[in-house]
Amino acid sequence: MSKERAQRRAEREREAAVLAAARAAEAERKERRDARVRAVTSKLPRRRRGPAGILAERRRKQNGALFAVLLAINVLVWIFSDDWALRLAALVVSVLAAPVIHTLLFRRS
Repeated sequence: MSKERAQRRAEREREAAVLAAARAAEAERKERRDARVRAVTSKLPRRRRGPAGILAERRRKQNGALFAVLLAINVLVWIFSDDWALRLAALVVSVLAAPVIHTLLFRRS
């Protein structure tokens, strides 16, 4: 009886050793992979994250909408006008008027 128990215990220990070796090999592969990824990504520039939150998201949406409107106006002027002076004037006016338009459209009172 004790020989059988000893054999079963030895079998369990062998299986545990095999599983431990497999886990160690997997951990080593993961560590090597992580080292390669760190080596490559350390050369890349870090992505700078801007402010997050509801107010920042609202401001980004407002600025995007304003940019889209001004871009659409300038594209229409460039399509329907052949006069370079008018095209340039529309571009300069849209750049100078952008803060005023932003204040008029998105003013919070």
